[in-house]
Amino acid sequence: MFRTALRSVLAHKARLLMTVLAVMLGVAFVSGTLVFTDTLGNAFRKQSAKSFKDVSVAVSSYDGRDDGGRDDGGPGGGEASGRNPGISAATLKKIGALDGVSSVVGRVDGFAGVADQDGKLIGDGWSNSGSNFVPVKDGKDPAYTFTEGSGPEKDNQVALDRTTADKGGYQVGDTVRVGTNGPVREFTLSGVFTTEDGAVNAGGSLVLFDTAVAQKLFLEPGFFQNVNVSADPGASDAAVLAGVKSLLPDNAEAQTGQQLAEDQAADIENGLSGLNQILLAFAAIALFVGVFLISNTFTMLVAQRTRELALLRAVGASRRQVKRSVLTEAGVVGLIASAVGFVLGLGLATGLRSAMGSFGAQLPAGPLVVSPTAVAAAFGVGVLITLLAAWLPARRAAKIPPVAAMSSVHGLSTTKSLVVRNSIGAGLALIGSAGIIGGAAAGSNGRTLIGAGAFLTMIGVIVLIPLLSRPVIALVRPLLRRVFGVSGKLAAQNAVRNPRRTGATASALAIGLTLVTGLTVIGVTVGQAVDKMTTDNIRADYMVQMANGGGLDPSAVTALEKAPGVNALSPQQSTGLQVKGKFHSASAVTPGDIQKLFTVPTVSGSLDSLTRGEIAVADKTAKSNGWRTGDTLSVTYDDGKRGSLRVGATYKANELLSPLLVSTDVVKAHEARPFIGEVWVKTDGGASAAHEQALVDALGDNPGISVMDRQDIRNTFGGFINTALNIMYGLLAMALIIAVLGVINTLAMSVFERQQEIGMLRAIGLDRSKVKRMIRLEAVVISLFGAVVGVALGGFLAWAIGQTIKSSIPGYVLVVPWERIGIFLLLAGVVGVLAALWPARSAARLNMLTAIKTE
Repeated sequence: MFRTALRSVLAHKARLLMTVLAVMLGVAFVSGTLVFTDTLGNAFRKQSAKSFKDVSVAVSSYDGRDDGGRDDGGPGGGEASGRNPGISAATLKKIGALDGVSSVVGRVDGFAGVADQDGKLIGDGWSNSGSNFVPVKDGKDPAYTFTEGSGPEKDNQVALDRTTADKGGYQVGDTVRVGTNGPVREFTLSGVFTTEDGAVNAGGSLVLFDTAVAQKLFLEPGFFQNVNVSADPGASDAAVLAGVKSLLPDNAEAQTGQQLAEDQAADIENGLSGLNQILLAFAAIALFVGVFLISNTFTMLVAQRTRELALLRAVGASRRQVKRSVLTEAGVVGLIASAVGFVLGLGLATGLRSAMGSFGAQLPAGPLVVSPTAVAAAFGVGVLITLLAAWLPARRAAKIPPVAAMSSVHGLSTTKSLVVRNSIGAGLALIGSAGIIGGAAAGSNGRTLIGAGAFLTMIGVIVLIPLLSRPVIALVRPLLRRVFGVSGKLAAQNAVRNPRRTGATASALAIGLTLVTGLTVIGVTVGQAVDKMTTDNIRADYMVQMANGGGLDPSAVTALEKAPGVNALSPQQSTGLQVKGKFHSASAVTPGDIQKLFTVPTVSGSLDSLTRGEIAVADKTAKSNGWRTGDTLSVTYDDGKRGSLRVGATYKANELLSPLLVSTDVVKAHEARPFIGEVWVKTDGGASAAHEQALVDALGDNPGISVMDRQDIRNTFGGFINTALNIMYGLLAMALIIAVLGVINTLAMSVFERQQEIGMLRAIGLDRSKVKRMIRLEAVVISLFGAVVGVALGGFLAWAIGQTIKSSIPGYVLVVPWERIGIFLLLAGVVGVLAALWPARSAARLNMLTAIKTE
C-alpha cells in the first residue's frame, strides 16, 4: 500500500501542485518567523553581552532625566521629574576609591537631534540621543571606536556616529547644528565613531558632548544618570557591588554588569515574543485557510479514483489500508511541501532582515540562527496540517463499497448526512451568534465572549456554506443568463453542481474577507472618531513638541511668545496633585488663552477662575470624587509641599486635556525642571506658511522640535490606525494568496472531471471563447459568493467589537466604509478572473473527440 501511495503521488503531480503550494506558503511563514526572531534575538543578546563585557557593576538613577521616567495618567499628566538630580561627582569619586575598582565612568544622556545640510532632522526622533565622551585610558572612551578624528575636548565640539555623519555629509572640522529641548547650538565636529549603541542600530543618531556640556544640557552640572564600574583583574564583582551600593543615594540602584546584560537579554526575549506571536497568528490563519484547499484536493482525487480504490478493495485491501494509503499520500505531500517551505522560510527570514535594514534599522551582525525548534515546528506543522485536512477524504475513500465504486457510482452524500451536517452548522452558528451578541451587550467585559462566539460562528458558517451556495448563487443566475447567455447559465449551474466543493473553495475566501472587513470597519470607525475628536476639541492652529515626544525647555515657550502673529499660547505642562493621598494627573496651562486653544465647555463656574489661582476639574473626575464648584481642596504638590486650591470650575472632559487644570503660575514654585509636553499656539488669521515659518524661526530652526499644523495634528493622532491597517493587510495577504490557489485548484479539478461534458458542448457548437467565458464566470461566482459571506460576517464582528470599545472612544459611531467594501468585492471578482486563466485555457484547448471518449 505504501508503494501504491507513492505511485499515486507521482501520477497526480499536477493535481497536487496547489496543495504543495498552500502548505509550502504556510510553512514558509512559520519557519521564516521563527528563524527571523531567533536570529534577531541572538544578535541582540550578543550585542548586549558585548556592551557590558568590561562592566563589573552598573549603576542607574531615576527621576534625573530632563524628559524621562514618567507615567502619564493622561495628556499632560505625570509625576514631575528633576527632583533628584542623579549621582554626584563626589559619589563617583568615592566609588573610584573602593578596593578592587579599576575605573569608573559616569554617563548622562538625553535627546539631541542633528540637522542635515537642509536643516532637517537626521533620524526618526525617538532614537536620536546625546551622551558624554569620557576618556579613560590614552584619551579614549572604551564605548566608542573612532574612525576619524577624536572625541570632543572642548565645549564647542561634538562627535557623531558614522551613519549620522554619512547621512548629513559631515567631515571632521565641519560645523554641525544640534538641537536639544532648548535653543539650537552650533558645534565643530571633532570626530566620527562606530558604536554598538542600540539607539543608533535602530536608525537614530548619537551625539557625543564634553561631559560638562552634556550635564548642563541633560541634567545638572556635577551629576550623572548612570555609572559603569570596572573591577581589577581577580576582584570579586559581588564585593565591588556591595561597596558601591553602600555609597549610592536613594534614587539610584546597582547591579552587576552580567546581571544587567541578562536582564536586557530577557527584555529582548519578551519584546520579540510579542512579535513572534503576532506573526505566528497570521501564519496560523494562512494554514487554516490552506486546510480547505488540501481537503478539497483530496476529496476530488478520491472521487476521481473510485474505480482504482475499489479494485484495491476487491483484491483484498481492507478499509484501514485504503484509508492509510490516502493518508500516506497526504504525508508524502506534506513532507515535500514542508521541506520546500522551510527553505523558502530561510529566504524569507533573510529578506525580512534586509528589509529592516533598508528602512534604516541597522541590526547587529550575526549568522542566521536555525534552531531545532524552528525545524521541528516547520515539518511538524506542514505534515500535521496536511494529514488533518486529508483525514475526512481518506475516511470517505475507505467507506466506498467496491461494487458501487466499480460501477462508477461515486459516493454521493446521503440525505441523512446532509441533514446532520446542516443541523450541526446551524447549531454552531446560532450558539456563536448568541455569544457575539451577548458579548456586545456586556460592553468592555464581553471581548472574550465575542472571541469564542466568532470562532463558533465562523465554523458554523463554513459548515453551512454548501447549503447557502444554492440560494445565494440562484439570485445572480438570471443576471448571468441575460448578460452572458449560454456561458452564464452553464457557469451558474456548474457553481452549484457540487455544493461541498464550492463551499470549501468559498470558505477560504470568506475567512480572509471576514478578517479584512472586520479590521477595516473597526479601523475606519476608530479613525474617524479620533479625527472628529481632534477637529472638535482643538481650536489652536499649531502644536509644538519635541521630535521624540520628550519635554520642551521653558525657553522654547518664551521664544514662541515673542513670535510675530501669535495671539494665544499655552504650554501643556505635565504635573500632578495629590488630594487625600490620591494622585491626580494635571495640566498647567496659561489662563485666558486655554479657552482660545481648546473647546472646553464649562459645566459650572468659569475657566476665568484659573487667573485667580483656582483649579478647574473635569466633570467625570469631579463626580467620582464628590467635588463641587466652590469646594476647597487640600493638595500636595510634586515637591511634597502642601497647599489649598479652590475649585473654580468644572468642565466637560476633553480627551486632549488632563482631568485637572491649573495655572502655570500655581505650580511654578514647585517644579524646578517642568515637563512641557506640548505648546499650543493660535495665530492671527489662522494657519499660514508665514506663521509657521515665524514659529520655526523663533525656535532657531531647531531640528529636534516639530511645528505641526492642524492636518499634521490629525495625522499624528489618527495616522497610526492607517499604518496598522496596512500592516494587517500585508500579513493577511498570505491567507488570501492560498485562497486564490484554492479557486485555481477547484476549477482545474472541475475541468478535469468534466472533460467529456466539455467535449460534448464543443461538439454541439459551443466555441472556445464561450468555454473560456463559462469557466471564468464560474470562478467569479464562487469568488464573489465567498467574498459576500466574508464581508457580512466581518461587518457583524466589527459591530460587536465596536460595542466593547465605544465607551472609551468619545464620539464613537459605527462607520461602514462602503467604498472599501466595494473594492474588496471588485478585487474578489478580479481574483476569480485571474484564477480561471489557466483552467479556462486548458478547457478551451481540449480535443473534443478525445474528451468525449474520456470516462
